[in-house]
Amino acid sequence: MQIKITGSGSYIPSLRVTNEDFSKHEFLNEDGTNFKASNEVIARKFVEITGIQERRYATADMNNSDMAFIASKKAIKNAKIDPETLDYIIFAHNYGDIKHNTIQSDTVPSLASRVKQKLAIKNPKCVAYDILFGCPGWIEATIQATAFIKAGMAKKCLVIGSETLSRVVDIHDRDSMIYSDGAGATIIEATLDNGGILATESATFAIDEANYLYFGESFNKNLDPHVRYIKMYGRKIYEFALTNVPLAMKDCLDKSGVSINQIKKILIHQANEKMDEAIVSRFYKLYDQEMPENIMPMSIHKLGNSSVATVPTLFDLLTNGEIENQSIQKGDYLIFASVGAGMNINAFVYQY
Repeated sequence: MQIKITGSGSYIPSLRVTNEDFSKHEFLNEDGTNFKASNEVIARKFVEITGIQERRYATADMNNSDMAFIASKKAIKNAKIDPETLDYIIFAHNYGDIKHNTIQSDTVPSLASRVKQKLAIKNPKCVAYDILFGCPGWIEATIQATAFIKAGMAKKCLVIGSETLSRVVDIHDRDSMIYSDGAGATIIEATLDNGGILATESATFAIDEANYLYFGESFNKNLDPHVRYIKMYGRKIYEFALTNVPLAMKDCLDKSGVSINQIKKILIHQANEKMDEAIVSRFYKLYDQEMPENIMPMSIHKLGNSSVATVPTLFDLLTNGEIENQSIQKGDYLIFASVGAGMNINAFVYQY
């Protein structure tokens, strides 16, 4: 028995937001003072560092669980399964459903239960629950689904990563330009096929690192100080990721028994192009090798950082031939990896 991704689906929101759309924003420093640089300079430096040229936002009528439902329907269809045979629905997110122009997060009932209802699954033994694990949430949910299947507790699981970060950003913070919305879903199941998930790795660093990503007040001191927005210490996250993610990837690969030279693609959380390139480069240096060209498919240029949705969305786009100059073939070895709030890190080695 092998445990494989047998179906995938994604939802890319229709609202396209370019860097030029931020030209009239009033960006402020943390203390509320004005930036000396113009928005044009800010946008130019931003794209040089992150690689993000545009991102997608959910339309006003669309909530997080709605996007997840659409992606899930596609994954179920792609896997050619009866949704009534699902044993688990595991939904990774961070902020629940936040309706347009509101500030309140809605997580009761769980978003997984909402997706189950939208899918009209009657089977009560299909257990639906959410996990909060920062940006690595979809990978962690996949690891949990794998454990359930290995333990004989499940045969088929629907694993979702979906988020609407556009509804928790501080428009006066330059970091707001990074974030986006989207949904990705996969079917994880036991098969008689070869390959699948070969090894996994997870870790949480919380003593000094827990608050590298946090909820804080707006940089605009005239706004309600009790309203919170997603905030981050970008430099600390960058240094943390470069130190710890390559090591986690190496530990995972070494456990798998797969050689570094067999890896065809690395699907890493689409957080920041320069950071991702540096992580993968350091990973290869741990094996005294240079990072191969074209090893790292990227979607961040057009889709931004949609947190838990980035990796499953990237996988879905890649397998459907929608990432330019990138493809995978049956039998290829891949590494999936992510880093995010917690601070959490995880990875798994996969044979497609």
